[in-house]
Amino acid sequence: MITRSNLAEQLREYQNRSKHDWASVSFFTSTANPISRADGVIYVVWELIILAFLVFSAVSLYFRYMRLAFILICITMMLLVCMKITKQVRLARRRKGRMLLPLSM
Repeated sequence: MITRSNLAEQLREYQNRSKHDWASVSFFTSTANPISRADGVIYVVWELIILAFLVFSAVSLYFRYMRLAFILICITMMLLVCMKITKQVRLARRRKGRMLLPLSM
């Protein structure tokens, strides 16, 4: 039988399970929103790609390839925007899933 205390306990367990702050190493993600491990891995991969583009643009600036450096910096900015958009989409999807919990009792 479903009681109020059982629902409260299930909700508490769900909140504890979804609260993984292990990806606090991530520079571009906010630590205010708990993220899952899969999301953390995705953000770390995004950050490594962005870091690689920044390093390549610095190297191309060193060798005075201005056009290449400008193109790499533009690609990096586009990747930052894409990462921000995907983060917002994932958070919205997660919020929508949380609203479907059976809390009406």
